[in-house]
Amino acid sequence: MRLMLYPRFDLYPWFGPIGLLSGLLLLAAHPLVWLVETWLDPAYDSYGLWVAMLTGVLLQWSATSPVAQVNVRQRQFGLGLLALTATLRLLGQWLGINTLGAAALAVDVYAIGLLLNLNRRVRPLAPGWLAVLFAFTLPIERILQRGFGFALQQLSATGACVALQWGSAPVGCDGIQLQWQGQTVLVDLPCSGTRGLLLLLLLFVALSTLTRPTLRYAGLGALITLAAATLGNSMRIVVLAVGLVHREALGGADVLAEPWHSTIGLLTLSLSALPILLWARPGRGGMVPVSLPTISVNTPRLVSIKPLTGLAFLLASAGIIALPPQPVDVARPLPAPELPAHLATFTAQPGVLTAQEQSYFTRYGGGAARSAYGLYGLLVVSTTAPLRHLHSPEECLAGAGHTVRYLGQTGGPMPSAIYRSIDPQGRSWRIAVSYVSERGELTTHVAEAVWRWLQAPGTTWRMIQRITPWESPVMATEAFDVAVWLALDLPLSPSSIHPQPVKL
Repeated sequence: MRLMLYPRFDLYPWFGPIGLLSGLLLLAAHPLVWLVETWLDPAYDSYGLWVAMLTGVLLQWSATSPVAQVNVRQRQFGLGLLALTATLRLLGQWLGINTLGAAALAVDVYAIGLLLNLNRRVRPLAPGWLAVLFAFTLPIERILQRGFGFALQQLSATGACVALQWGSAPVGCDGIQLQWQGQTVLVDLPCSGTRGLLLLLLLFVALSTLTRPTLRYAGLGALITLAAATLGNSMRIVVLAVGLVHREALGGADVLAEPWHSTIGLLTLSLSALPILLWARPGRGGMVPVSLPTISVNTPRLVSIKPLTGLAFLLASAGIIALPPQPVDVARPLPAPELPAHLATFTAQPGVLTAQEQSYFTRYGGGAARSAYGLYGLLVVSTTAPLRHLHSPEECLAGAGHTVRYLGQTGGPMPSAIYRSIDPQGRSWRIAVSYVSERGELTTHVAEAVWRWLQAPGTTWRMIQRITPWESPVMATEAFDVAVWLALDLPLSPSSIHPQPVKL
């Protein structure tokens, strides 16, 4: 009888790497699912999917080229960086902030770029800039709009005011409101330039990924991008204002209507991109050199991790995802707002919050109530944490299957942001929203509410949302708004002394 001998494969040394990779996958699963949901959810209006595809294409383009030189220390640093992202995910899980956990994915991309030696290949990329590029898959626009939208409004209005002062006609500048040649122009939140700023930053980061500029030259490029975005948006506002004043000379064309409005935006955005493209021209950026010795054939072992270390990391990862959230931006518990029992000739028919809404307000504080008054509807949300609770109708209604379009804002004593919403059944609704603080502050956008709340944390803010049928007579709609204002004892805006402005 012949004894057959087979080579013995020892799985024990692989327990460490397997534990590490399993733990990393466990930590990345929930943030990745949430991030993909933001790409597909119309409420976010995100272009993250396209950025993720661009990141993947660039990664594959570089990774499929030969390695010029393997750097073992760089790979080890990449693995250590993957382990450190667990801290970010711990904070995201503990604070109940999905964005933090998703931001750790960008760090993962950087670590993967180091592991693959992307900066040492025949077709090199900068791993750090590739990670920044992937960060644009996050809902950055919403974060920027909420946190800095009001400041960007002020900056854009100031730039447009300075540009208009170069002409012979006097210009009156009052915050985000401009008065020029008999026209009162309001720099509304969509004209703050947030989307244009992000698109130009995206262009700058994508070019930096390919060109690998030195730190000093990259800083110059960032300054050029910010300046181009600011000046470009101010230029767009000036062109729109000039078009409004000289409408007759343009054959009666309405520059605020399509396709003029979008065409002007695209042209000014293209002009703003030219300085960035000039900055990225070959030979102008102190590009980080890539040494190209003989191609390495024997790839060193990626990493050596003890089995107990890998098992400990896997158990720690399981503990992190099981950690109950303890968010810090929770509003103090508030009773549901009391809505009027009668409005005009209508008796209130109290509505019921959805199970998701009830769970949300139970977990994060605040309160909400809705009622129907005939064909009209009223929703009031009260909170001491606007960052967590307040949002525009574009977010919640779009998520419920509505097609929502922002139309601008009204002036007068009851300023409101106006939206047109078409529900899944094809019915059209007029949505009017105002945000009021307990200190009497009144605004039409969440960004300004958050800005003012940051100056006085703990202040209670209310969102007053009125829903009326789109075909309802204007006088009836205005009467309902007045009835809501009087019944809730809301403050009147001092801006009512000004003529109603044109919204850009």
